[in-house]
Amino acid sequence: MALAYAPDASIESTKLAALAFAVVLLSMLALYVVGFDQGAVSRTGMYMHELMHDGRHLMGLPCH
Repeated sequence: MALAYAPDASIESTKLAALAFAVVLLSMLALYVVGFDQGAVSRTGMYMHELMHDGRHLMGLPCH
């Protein structure tokens, strides 16, 4: 039996790792915007706070 070299396998794992990193990064950004942003990033003042108000309470995050 001979072992076959599959160069595409390493490329697939690299793409998967990059995709997983992107998903985690976007998830963390979404959590920050929903949970903690008070206008620092969104620059909308209290609009983002009021838009995400019920979601904050649902997740148990303080906002008052």
